[in-house]
Amino acid sequence: MTIRRIAAAAAVIFALFVTESGICRAQDLLKPDETFMFAEKDSTKLYMDVYYPADGSEMTVNGVNKPTILYVFGGGFKAGRRDTPTARQWFRLLTDEGFTVAAIDYRLGLKGKEGMGGINDIYEAIQIAVEDLFSATKYILENAEEVDIDPSSLVIAGSSAGAITALQAEWELCNRTGTSVMLPPDFRYAGVMSFAGAIFSKKGTVHYTREPAPTLLFHGTADRIVTYKQIHFFNLAFQGSHVIARVLKGNGFNCCIYRYKDNSHEIAAAMYKTFPEQLAWLEHNIIGKEKRTIDATVDDPSIEVFPVNDLRTLYGGGVMLE
Repeated sequence: MTIRRIAAAAAVIFALFVTESGICRAQDLLKPDETFMFAEKDSTKLYMDVYYPADGSEMTVNGVNKPTILYVFGGGFKAGRRDTPTARQWFRLLTDEGFTVAAIDYRLGLKGKEGMGGINDIYEAIQIAVEDLFSATKYILENAEEVDIDPSSLVIAGSSAGAITALQAEWELCNRTGTSVMLPPDFRYAGVMSFAGAIFSKKGTVHYTREPAPTLLFHGTADRIVTYKQIHFFNLAFQGSHVIARVLKGNGFNCCIYRYKDNSHEIAAAMYKTFPEQLAWLEHNIIGKEKRTIDATVDDPSIEVFPVNDLRTLYGGGVMLE
């Protein structure tokens, strides 16, 4: 298969890693308590909004402080923002439960490009987002007292393109590749939460040279925007939650996966629907440090199925983007 054919196929297969959809709304949206500029790159200022636990919320479990959720938004590396209404409703759920949330910017590597570009364009966009996530992490490490965040207890989370970024970042950190070298060698994330994510490998099936953080995966089994299974072009591999879970579980690593039967990419924006599962994972796998493994297939008719499998549908059809 020629590089040109690979790029053309990728444009169709990858389509667009959708941003969060406006499935539910609230009149009184949560506002950040603090905003920090954590980096300036390519003349772009990158900001981090921090939402602290709600007054009166319980911030510990059995005497252990709850972690901070470091959130990366979705939008196909072309669009999106750190403070969408859908995300802020989810932040409220978290802060009401005593968690701190830090929502970050990142540079949009595919913004302004025709379609999805080629394979190298997609890979570079992912790498740019990962680099900016690492920069935000480094800022927290170096300014922990000012931002009032414990850097030893960071759970990275993302939706769609943000989920790809989070999973890719943990994979690269474990293998000490790419821009992960900007973080200390002994640094570890406390966990990874992925809402319809994947990993882009240029070396075939993903592997980890050291044990990754506990990982929680949510994915629709019929997702054709961010593949649930995998797409291979020789050594190029775009591997979704199904394959990632197989690798993690096969190595005895800490992994929970919820497979939403026949759902498409709407799972990327259904954080409010899957919150009980998230909360249980945070309390047991992260705070309690239990090696608790779940592999569940969920048939939930309350999560409306949207036909989000092409660009026209995403931007002009049944899903309202914010």
